Amino acid sequence: MYPAMTNRLASETSPYLRQHAHNPVHWQPWDQAALLRARSENKPILLSIGYSACHWCHVMAHESFEDPAVAEVMNRLFVNIKVDREERPDLDQIYQLAHQFITRRSGGWPLTMFLTPDGTPYFGGTYFPKTPRYGLPGFPQLCEQVAQAFYTRRGDIDEQNTSLREALASVIPNGAGVAELDAAPLQTARQLLLDNFDAAWGGFGGAPKFPHPTDLAFLLRRAAPGQDEAARKVVLTTLTRMAEGGIYDRIGGGFCRYSVDERWEIPHFEKMLYDNGPLLVLYADAWLLEGDPLYRSVVEETAVWVMREMQSPDGGYYSSLDADSEGEEGKYYVWDRAEIQALLSSDEWRAAARCWGLDRAPNFEGQHWNLIAAQAPTASEVPLLTAARARLFAARGQRVRPGTDDKILTSWNALMIRGMAHAARIFSRDEWLCSAQRATDFIRTTLWRDEYLLATYKDGKAHLNAYLDDHAFLIDALLELMQTEYRPADLDFARELADALLERFEDRTEGGFFFTSHDHEQLISRPKPGHDNATPSGNGVAAHALQRLGHLLGEPRYLEAARRALDLFWPGIQAGPSGSSSLLAALEEALTPPRTIVLRGPEEALRDWRHRLSAMPLHDSLIVVLPNSLMQLPDALNKPRTDEVNVWVCEGVNCLSPITSFDVLQATISKSPKVN
Repeated sequence: MYPAMTNRLASETSPYLRQHAHNPVHWQPWDQAALLRARSENKPILLSIGYSACHWCHVMAHESFEDPAVAEVMNRLFVNIKVDREERPDLDQIYQLAHQFITRRSGGWPLTMFLTPDGTPYFGGTYFPKTPRYGLPGFPQLCEQVAQAFYTRRGDIDEQNTSLREALASVIPNGAGVAELDAAPLQTARQLLLDNFDAAWGGFGGAPKFPHPTDLAFLLRRAAPGQDEAARKVVLTTLTRMAEGGIYDRIGGGFCRYSVDERWEIPHFEKMLYDNGPLLVLYADAWLLEGDPLYRSVVEETAVWVMREMQSPDGGYYSSLDADSEGEEGKYYVWDRAEIQALLSSDEWRAAARCWGLDRAPNFEGQHWNLIAAQAPTASEVPLLTAARARLFAARGQRVRPGTDDKILTSWNALMIRGMAHAARIFSRDEWLCSAQRATDFIRTTLWRDEYLLATYKDGKAHLNAYLDDHAFLIDALLELMQTEYRPADLDFARELADALLERFEDRTEGGFFFTSHDHEQLISRPKPGHDNATPSGNGVAAHALQRLGHLLGEPRYLEAARRALDLFWPGIQAGPSGSSSLLAALEEALTPPRTIVLRGPEEALRDWRHRLSAMPLHDSLIVVLPNSLMQLPDALNKPRTDEVNVWVCEGVNCLSPITSFDVLQATISKSPKVN
């Protein structure tokens, strides 16, 4: 069926799987054919999970999966299944957690798990070298030992598998009845974050350092002037240090996934869509608080990068950019000092050397420079650095680019739609709003079919059942988009998604939402995740978004489902709220309902009011601007058309009389800070 040295991955849509289509390993995708083969042949499964931008995934592929001798061992002993963790986060969640139970260590990618034919793992790890080093066994020898254990120690393995399945089931929360919610976990979480804050370099803990945008957003809601100065310091210090560090691409815009050091200086160079969307929100909100031009430039440069490099001609956003090019990590991004000096004028070079750390020792592998904001520029250096940046950008464009994972993921698109829409509102940038709307329209027309949402798209093919995150993140993004510019189709889509979420994902007995839909394939576990990871918790975002949509529309079904989710997770966040900032955001608005602000009137006058409102940090508000030209509004938004702007302000079910003065509106929404 396939040419020589081509396996079944050649017909997959995932760029990551296609990277392995010509391995001598007889890779299978995760499907019924591969699983049936393992059962019929009573053969163990070697499951390898990774993603396109993963550096160590590439290393293991080059060392082992491209080696015919290693492939012979794998093909003889196992049914080999390769999974893209971005297309199948359901499998990744289950087997990462199983890895933790089996090895007592955290996981990562590549994830290498050995399964019995029914899919239960009995041994695993992450990266394994081809020959023994780093204290790890050589991969071919490991394969032989693990396969032998499957045949000679089945009794022990079956006993372990029973215990593992019980352990996986034990972490799925069960309903505890109706809870008496209070603000205590909010204060506990705040203190835990402050205690873990690195006061010198920002961020939390030591190396490696991740941005933690959900935790920073939790603190930012408390950081208005005169409120929580400690939270404010954590957020602004962290955002400043990140923007000054090498994790931020100061030539092309956008953030890399994480820093290998505590100073944010040297990243793993992959750029992920899911990081940059929430960071756009954070930096835009920080600019509102502080007015720091550094934050504005980060937002502007990142938004331009997104539209230039991450948006498809059809409108959807691509998933990621690789860390490697020409087989070397970071080669596209780092510089030789002589190369830069040759590109710049003498004045530009002096400014760049001082401000970007080029007058220091090389900071990348002892011989190259990854640019950082080493010194603040003087007023006279600013135009020189602008010119230097343009020259370096043009020169870098002549290099071999890192690979683009050009599949379009619904959940990650939602995070970027929210980021672009939020930044567009704060900075009044129509082109950013247009970008977010194009992506939204692409998702609605391409990945929403017959009232079912799909998870991924590439090369004209949309497929895979969407997950909890796809639905929850997209509802949240649509609420953000509507606040920037109300479109009836966006509200209709949000309601359809909310109804699908309740119908297909809610645990109607215990509360909360499963990660997979009720009609999803049966796996060894069905997670109901509450903790934030690299992306926010689907349950936390679902509860938060359903509450907001419920208040906006006066729809009790959405409010009740959100409350059932909070009741379910309440014992956990009460006992230990760390890592639960998304659920805590929902808790905050359960304790103090969000303020809804509906503006109605002539379009020109509304434009001015919208612009003035965008300059106010209103984390606790949901703002909808409805020009008189809009007709057939839902009952909750069907305000009368007027010759002047009228504003309806409601907190929960309590609504004020219409307001016709912006000064009165400003005083009304500013008089009582709503921070728990």
